[in-house]
Amino acid sequence: MTATPDPAARPPHTPLPWRTLLTETVLVLGVSLGASVIWSVLSILRKVTAETPLSAQTTAMNSSVTPDRPWLDLAHQLAGIAIALVPVVLALHLLARDRSALPPHHLMGFDLRRPGRDLAGGAVLAAVIGLPGLALYLVARELGANTTVAPANLADVWWAVPVLLLAAAQNAVLEEVIMVGYLFRRWAQAGWGTWTIIVTSALIRGGYHLYQGFGAFIGNVAMGLLLGWVYTRTRRVMPLVVAHTLLDVVAFVGYAVLADRVGWL
Repeated sequence: MTATPDPAARPPHTPLPWRTLLTETVLVLGVSLGASVIWSVLSILRKVTAETPLSAQTTAMNSSVTPDRPWLDLAHQLAGIAIALVPVVLALHLLARDRSALPPHHLMGFDLRRPGRDLAGGAVLAAVIGLPGLALYLVARELGANTTVAPANLADVWWAVPVLLLAAAQNAVLEEVIMVGYLFRRWAQAGWGTWTIIVTSALIRGGYHLYQGFGAFIGNVAMGLLLGWVYTRTRRVMPLVVAHTLLDVVAFVGYAVLADRVGWL
């Protein structure tokens, strides 16, 4: 008798062709941070061709949508944060097709298995990146190569700080899971070398920050090189997420608290 196939049995995994892998990454980027690169390039072109010098222009982030209706504004903010994380779920879903022994979030170290190490490593990375990054921003602005960045522009409401904290975490998860955890795996499977992957990811990271100015581009490329290199040594995304979250929390909440008190911001 011929054995009846078990419908629950999983067929052996066949690696995806490199063209399919690259097409997949282009599509994931196209609905997330790759699209942001296009809008960022258009934004900087508009700014550098304006009559006002780049250093005299302001780039506003985390702005209120309906400041006269706080609860509707809160709904807008929360919806934006949630929708921005959909590409993360998509990337993890696509990686799950690899049928590895571990789920994709464990493979890239996007989990809570090492909270102490991840927090400590993330704090060190944030310190290493933060102060030089602030200095680069100030120098670039003085040289006319960067706009003045206003990272927090929500109305004066009770939920402003919690939303800024959520926005910081959302940015960190989106960028580090997509730009590092997902792309590093897919590009390696497509046969790319380690430094080709690190540099390409860093350039894309710089590209979607170009709307702030050329200093932001350089600073984020440098950040991407460092974080990419760290990931190749640790294979854990969580320290990168922690570092990125801390940097954005300081930028968003710090600006909201100090903008009216510190002139050089």
